[in-house]
Amino acid sequence: MKTTHFLIAAVVTLSISSCTKDLDRTPAYSTTADDLYTSETGYKNALAKIYGGLALTGNQGPAGNGDLRGLDEGFSSYLRGYFNLQELPTDEAVVAWNDQTIKDFHEMDWNSADNFNRTLYSRIFFQITLANAFVFESSDEKLTARGITGKAGDNVKMFRAEARLLRALSYWHALDLFGNTTFVTEADGIGAFVPKQATRAELFAYVESECKALEGLLADPKTNEYARVDKAAAWMLLANLYLNAEVYTGAAKYTEAITYAAKVINAGYTLQPKYPELFMADNHKSSEVIFPVAFDGTKTQTYGGTTFLTHCGVGGKMDPKTFGINGGWGGYRTTSALVGKFSDVSGATDKRAMFYTNGQSLEIKDIGKFEDGYAIAKWRNVNSTGAAVSSFEFADVDFPIFRLAEAYLIYAEAVKRGGSGGTTALALQYLNKVVERAYGNTSHNYNDYTLDNILDERAREFYWEAKRRTDLIRFGKFTTASYLWPWKGGVAGGTAVASFRNIYPIPAPEINSNPNLKQNPGY
Repeated sequence: MKTTHFLIAAVVTLSISSCTKDLDRTPAYSTTADDLYTSETGYKNALAKIYGGLALTGNQGPAGNGDLRGLDEGFSSYLRGYFNLQELPTDEAVVAWNDQTIKDFHEMDWNSADNFNRTLYSRIFFQITLANAFVFESSDEKLTARGITGKAGDNVKMFRAEARLLRALSYWHALDLFGNTTFVTEADGIGAFVPKQATRAELFAYVESECKALEGLLADPKTNEYARVDKAAAWMLLANLYLNAEVYTGAAKYTEAITYAAKVINAGYTLQPKYPELFMADNHKSSEVIFPVAFDGTKTQTYGGTTFLTHCGVGGKMDPKTFGINGGWGGYRTTSALVGKFSDVSGATDKRAMFYTNGQSLEIKDIGKFEDGYAIAKWRNVNSTGAAVSSFEFADVDFPIFRLAEAYLIYAEAVKRGGSGGTTALALQYLNKVVERAYGNTSHNYNDYTLDNILDERAREFYWEAKRRTDLIRFGKFTTASYLWPWKGGVAGGTAVASFRNIYPIPAPEINSNPNLKQNPGY
């Protein structure tokens, strides 16, 4: 069984003032900054709270003392919210449940009052608030005043670099999902105030500059403690940022995407030999994962994250025991559009085809019926060795934010889009590495490829990994009629929707409480 002692330290209590008025984002507990930031251990515990914010919803467990008050803690997990907003409006997922406005996402008719939209926005900026506080409290001046010097001081400076990268990751999510958003850093101080709004281009420039500044401060690839960021994580964030730069700023940066994808490719990672093992309970052993969000069924209990992913798609005739869980939630399935990207849905040829079809219909007549639509059998709370997991209720499976296969496909796409500094020969080699792993041989290797080939390979490789919305937008297929899938826009055969839905609205409570914010067009 893996250990997640670093993440477990996230059950630390901070007193941090909210920087917005619509939500009480203050975990109002007894420990103050002066109590906490007195030693290297205290700083590490505070850093763990930031890492833990990607996985957990509060300081107590699956419920109670949640970070975000006034919101249902069960669905307030960062990863659960991110998954919903990245997957449900696409060809990769529909949901049977009627929880509040959850179906608005595959219907693509959400609005600024939507609670799921508000929850993720709030979670992102709670993360940023935690990171800002850490960066503020770990300046050279603060460390000197507290007598934290020598090796301990150097370690805290490394922690500070990691907090900055985690903040940059959340700002990337913010600019990708919401466009022009709230912007706050440690330079604004800690306390109640009205934040300014930054444009998408300004946020892009900020994330870019932070990642570049951190290249020389973070640990070398593969040398940091498990589930902590390093230089390779910064490179992957930059590669993703540059791949989507034309969407974000209007200016293409494919050459830069090649540069940073190549840095990752040359950093010593290797593809996991067996694709399904990337999504199992012992995936912490993978040589492919660059930065994961760590979960442990005993010590990181939440109804978000991979507990959500291993439960939400199990229902009908599926046996929960084979997924290492105590029962399925019978909600999420996929559409025939994703299934159709595989020539063989059995998984006998392309091992990425992890569908459950027994008792399930391919086409969805009734979204509210779990048996309508093939189920996804990708996420499983079982060990590849057959060893016991720590819990059947809460998953041991880690969630890979970045992994090597994506660096390969970013390189290939950026070359095809005209970026310089790479070669078509290497692009084909990297693309075919991904395909060969899927088939176990060279039978489906490409001799040449198109951008649509890349989009389809990304669908086959990354479905249910919270990447699809961003991919479809980059390819001009998210809101347009150029690609329709079942129930796109709330219509059985699919329909185009207005292009303003390429980004989500700033939540209405944020607009109402902050006079500096202007709503995104169309909302």
